[in-house]
Parts: sequence; structure tokens; C-alpha cells
Amino acid sequence: MINRRHIRVKVMQSVYATLKSNNDNLTKEEKFLIQSIERMADLHALLLNLLVEVQQMASKHLEIAKKKHLASSLERNPSTKFIDNQMINIFKESVSLNDYIKKRKLNNWKKDDEFIRVIWDLIRDSQVYGDYLQSEENSFNHDKKLILKIFKNIIAPNEKLADYFEDQHIGWVDDIPFVNTWIVKDINGLKEFKTFVLSELYKDAEDEKFVLNLYRKTVLNHEKYNKDIDDKTPNWDTERIADIDMILMKMAICEFLEFPSIPTKVSMNEYIEISKDYSSQKSSYFINGVLDKVLKDLTTSKRIQKIGRGLL
Repeated sequence: MINRRHIRVKVMQSVYATLKSNNDNLTKEEKFLIQSIERMADLHALLLNLLVEVQQMASKHLEIAKKKHLASSLERNPSTKFIDNQMINIFKESVSLNDYIKKRKLNNWKKDDEFIRVIWDLIRDSQVYGDYLQSEENSFNHDKKLILKIFKNIIAPNEKLADYFEDQHIGWVDDIPFVNTWIVKDINGLKEFKTFVLSELYKDAEDEKFVLNLYRKTVLNHEKYNKDIDDKTPNWDTERIADIDMILMKMAICEFLEFPSIPTKVSMNEYIEISKDYSSQKSSYFINGVLDKVLKDLTTSKRIQKIGRGLL
């Protein structure tokens, strides 16, 4: 499920693309923005399905080992704990997940199974996997702990996998950390004997509307917001201000003026935090200082109209 901060990041990228290209075809960019967010759900489903595919590859390897002419006793009677892992089986049996993969035609792991092999080799050679097989414990929680460790320590940080996802869809570069967190929440939330159902992409209809409203209102009013920023940066040439910093400040001002239900403190804090990841080291201080001055001016001139108590 996408949160408001990541929505703001996605909108920021589309606003940047629109303003840098001087493109006045907002409908085309809006379509790209929505598709970019929807593709996050594809990445989420692919990473969940990766666990299932790795388990299936492990099963095949066990069967091949059993049939070796000089198979050892361990190969003839291997542990099937990983093959029977209850956590992975929940994902494997999820109608919701399987239907989504089929509907979206996400056949990546059938075409590019070398990545399944890479992950399986890393798992098989890991200490955590060895400890898991040797442990006499056999429970749902034991299985869950293994999958959490595998995902956090092997799958999520894997650079080859990250490069692969970047090649598949450029927008996934920024989505990977968010989707990884999403999957950890999925795993932590699973309970024994419960089916897994994919969560909705948006928390509610308001978040879904927020995407296009923020994009449209920022782009359509960006020249007006330029004036608000210019007035508070008299010693700065606008061209000297980083493009991302300008866009983040414009988006914050847009929220101050156009979104009555969002507290101004929330808007300020969100864009300051985003700047730490997407702009220069000093940007957060600069943006904080400018927005603080803009906010005081907008409040004094009564241009800000917020609904509810404490929203300023």
C-alpha cells in the first residue's frame, strides 16, 4: 500500500519531467504518473512470487540429487523443511497473488530464471539456512523467521536483482526500498492458517485523488508559486536554486493553499524529508527556511484556509 510520502515522490518526478520538457500535454504525463504507481504493485507481486519460485527450484534440486548415481545418504534423504515452509506455501496458495500475476502477465521468473538460481544459491549457502535445517523446531513462527531473514539479508540487498528491476522499469529504482518495506509488513502480518490477500494499492479514495490533484495544481500554478518563492529569496537568482528544491517548495505551497485538510506542518515536514533523499545535503535547511517565511506570509495575508482545528 502506497503512503502519502511516496505519492509525493512520484508526483515530484512527474512535475520535474513536465516542467523540464515544457510539455503542456498534462493528460499524457498524468497517464504515465498513474501507470508508474500501478507498476509498484507489479514489483510487489514479483518479489512475493520470487519466494515461491525459489522454493520450487529448491524442490527440483532435491529431486535431481536423489537420482544421482552416487547420491549420498543425505542426498537420498534430504530435509524438506524449506520445501514445506508454511510461509512460502501461503504465498504459493494465494488466489489473490496468483490471479494478479496472471492478469498482469508477470512471467519474469519464467523468462529470467537465472535470477531465481542466483537467489537460491545464496540462500542454500547461507548460515541462516543451514541453522534452519539443523534446528529441530518445526513451527509456523520458525518458518516465518527464516523468510524474514532471507528477505532482509539476501533478497532485499541483492544488487543483481536491483539492476534487473531497474532494467525492467526505470521507475522501480525509487520504488524498491518502499516495496521491500511493504513486503516485510506483509510477512510480519501473516498468521498461521490464514490466507494471503494482496492489499489495495491506495489506502482509500482520497489518496488516489490526491495523486492527480497534487500534480495538476502544482503544474498549473507553478508560475504563481515562483513569485511566492522569489519574494522570500531576494538575494538568490532563481536559476541558482536547484530544480528539485524549487519543485519541492512549489508542491509544499500548493498543499498550503489547495489542500485544506492537510496540516501545514505535515506538508513542510514531508517535503523537507524528501529533500534529504533527492536533493543536496544543505537543501533541507534551505527549503525549511524559505517555506517558513512563505507560510508566515500566507498566514498573515489569510490566503491559507484550513479545515479543522490545529491544521495550521
